[in-house]
Amino acid sequence: MSGTGAPGWRAARGSRAGKAADARCGRVETDAPRKVGSLIHLPENLMLPVPCSSAPGEGAWLRASRPHPSLPSPSVCLFLFFFLLLPSLLCLPLPRPLRPAFSPAPQRHFPLRCLQISSFANSSWTRTDGLGWLGDLQAYTWRNDSDTICFLKPWSQGTFSDQQWKQLQQTFQVYRRSFTRDIREFVKMLHVDYPFEIQMSAGCEVLPGNTSESFIRAAFQGRDILSFQGTSWVSAPDAPLWGQMACRVLNEDQGTRETVQWLFHDICPRFVRGILETGKSELEKQVKPEAWLSSGPSPGPGRLLLVCHVSGFYPKPVWVMWMRGEQEMPGTQQGDVVPNADGTWYLRVTLDVTAGEETGLSCRVKHSSLGDQDIILYWDRSHASVGLIAMAILLSLLLIGGGFAFWFKKRCLYQDIL
Repeated sequence: MSGTGAPGWRAARGSRAGKAADARCGRVETDAPRKVGSLIHLPENLMLPVPCSSAPGEGAWLRASRPHPSLPSPSVCLFLFFFLLLPSLLCLPLPRPLRPAFSPAPQRHFPLRCLQISSFANSSWTRTDGLGWLGDLQAYTWRNDSDTICFLKPWSQGTFSDQQWKQLQQTFQVYRRSFTRDIREFVKMLHVDYPFEIQMSAGCEVLPGNTSESFIRAAFQGRDILSFQGTSWVSAPDAPLWGQMACRVLNEDQGTRETVQWLFHDICPRFVRGILETGKSELEKQVKPEAWLSSGPSPGPGRLLLVCHVSGFYPKPVWVMWMRGEQEMPGTQQGDVVPNADGTWYLRVTLDVTAGEETGLSCRVKHSSLGDQDIILYWDRSHASVGLIAMAILLSLLLIGGGFAFWFKKRCLYQDIL
């Protein structure tokens, strides 16, 4: 990782204001790119267009365009009192048609998460692959045998131009080469044995209020070793002693630290904002789930396994619970939310009950695509019958298959005797 920095970045950033004034509402013009160590830095060329300032008198025009305040009519006051204020005072729910307007859906988050997996078999063989997700959607892949990051979505490039993305690609290519070289140097310095695997997790998330958060973590053989916090590398609390030594070496390279800051505190949030704009239609889509009930294998004598299947929903967050009336059943067991082939999700939720206690149970499904219209499926004996029929059919097929195999084997033995 050494030799990948750009000293003087603070001064370059401090001079942008004067250059922006000369550009007069165009793209900021900068000097020729500087090459420091093994990494070419082109941050100014990745700047988005500088917005024009407001024309003189524009603020007065905005103030003049605002409507003058006026008192609401008595009928409006009565409506607000009886339908909004009074129910809240009496702890009553809002009328159903008004609930969506006053109960906004929880805001979804779309962090950009990138995962790098580097395997080092010996001092001469290594393999590095990368994956990238925006929220739950995989949008990027970078295979070991490729020089460029592959877009998996038509909107993966965001609002960055081809030239801006090309410059980023060059930065990542230099990083991958220097990463492999520097890890081998660390192995010699720290006396680490081959083979081993390193995982790098990095990304950022745009938050409300035009703020953002970024993260960079490194793991060795699945164990956290170090992370980048603020302006420097920090060793994990339970990292081995050589992890602290690695942090000291990395922190001595000011160029690398400034490059990391630039990529994840400046470029990454801008890139994510562009992706959220170009991929809005797919990121904000809603697909309603389908749900059905069945019985699973019996957990034991006199017991039943009730199964609630929920499939085909998007986005991923979903709430599924076995209920008795309005009470949640504490024994509800949820499996993993797994992807379907079409990009939607599937979940299996079970409940182990004593035979005879299943009466009155129901499975309730809540999802953002349903609004306040939950799916409620009530258990009845027909579901148990379906499960028994399915098991009977499976047992019959096994018996028929076993009988056929026995007959075929005897026939072969008879032919051999003849």
